[in-house]
Amino acid sequence: MTATRRQVLNTGLAAAAVFLGLPRLASAQDVDAAIAEFTGGAEAAEEGVTLIAPEIAENGNTVPIEIDAPGAEAIMVLAAGNPNPDVATFNFGPAAGSQMASTRIRLAGEQDVVAIGRFPDGSFKSARAHVRVTIGGCGG
Repeated sequence: MTATRRQVLNTGLAAAAVFLGLPRLASAQDVDAAIAEFTGGAEAAEEGVTLIAPEIAENGNTVPIEIDAPGAEAIMVLAAGNPNPDVATFNFGPAAGSQMASTRIRLAGEQDVVAIGRFPDGSFKSARAHVRVTIGGCGG
């Protein structure tokens, strides 16, 4: 069997793309490393933070979320299935009226969204929401 010039070029381009690193989804280690960096390795309790996200998002380009962590100094938001899991970090000063944020994020498919709050006493609290992203707004 002989290969055509086009087949050799396509194979070479495919190999180069893999070698140079196509965008990849974040691994559990990436998410754990981001959490450990934010918390300094401390455990985060699974209470005290409220994360509101849709169960089904019809458009992964603009998924609305709301985070509320009364008394928090900072809130970090992660999207576990995105190529870069760090979505945002919201910092609150002493003059902040409330420690809540709402935004729209981009999700690369079905995944967990994680919010972790850092509190003045050195504790960390978290919330997690699972979001399914549909293609083309078909609702299923």
